[in-house]
Parts: sequence; structure tokens; C-alpha cells
Amino acid sequence: MADPLIRPARPEDADEIVRLVHALAEYENEPAEVVKLTADVVRRDAFGGRPRFEALLAEHDGAVVGLALFYENYSTWQSRPGLFLEDLFVEERARGLGLGHKLMAALAAVAVARGCGRIDLGVLHWNPTRDFYHRLGFRHIDQWLPYRLEGTAITDLAGRADPR
Repeated sequence: MADPLIRPARPEDADEIVRLVHALAEYENEPAEVVKLTADVVRRDAFGGRPRFEALLAEHDGAVVGLALFYENYSTWQSRPGLFLEDLFVEERARGLGLGHKLMAALAAVAVARGCGRIDLGVLHWNPTRDFYHRLGFRHIDQWLPYRLEGTAITDLAGRADPR
């Protein structure tokens, strides 16, 4: 049995990233069709000319079993970049090996190396991993409420933009 390994994702990992995102959607009780991510999109958006996200992967016994997918954001108040953790997932067969903690520690090391002032994430209210994040030192910010604009609401609003 090989020691678990945390490493940056590579273009050849695109199929594994898509597989893990689908597994995360299943864990979150979402239908498979909500995931629009494909291997081609991963290669374009993570490894193309203008990367939109990055990923760290956890390997155990030579298989990819975990994912931390993130991107940079920016805090005007801190005048520093930050990281937003979009997805953290470890397959059930590999849970209990400390891979979630290792992924988060590796993400924190990325943040430190880049001079980031914070790491942000969102957690579903029912998700038992909330305790995991609290143990790592994350705190719930109850004075901020998440809002989202998507789909036709974006195009409708864009249609009201002043063309000047």
C-alpha cells in the first residue's frame, strides 16, 4: 500500500477531475445532468492560455481518489489575493485516511506561497464536513448571505447594459 500523495493536476487528469466532480454531485444528491463539466472543458479552463481554475489531486494506491478545485479571488480590503475552494471531495473508499486534511494543507501552502490573505469556501448546511472545516480553523460568516445570478437572469441584466 503506497502512501497517499497530493499533487497538482495535469492535463492528462481531465477525465479524473470530471469523474470526481460527478461523484461530488451524487454525494450532494444532485442529478448527474447538473454537471456540465467535460474533459475538454477541464483542459481548456485549467490548462489553456487563460486558466480559470486549478486543482490538487489526492492519490492512494496509484488511483486518483480526491480533489480540491480552486481559483484566485481578490480582497480589496486586504489588498491581497485569496483563494476560493470550489470543490473538495474524497471518494468514500478513501475517507478516513486524512486525505481531506492533506488536500486542505496543500491548498493552504499554495495560499501562503502566493501571499493570499484568505481561503473562502461554501458548505451546504446539511453537510457533515462542516465540523471538519471548523476543526481546520474556518469560521462560518453568518453576517454574509450568499446570492447568485445565473442563466437567463444574467443575459436579461446584460441586455440592460449601457452600450456606451
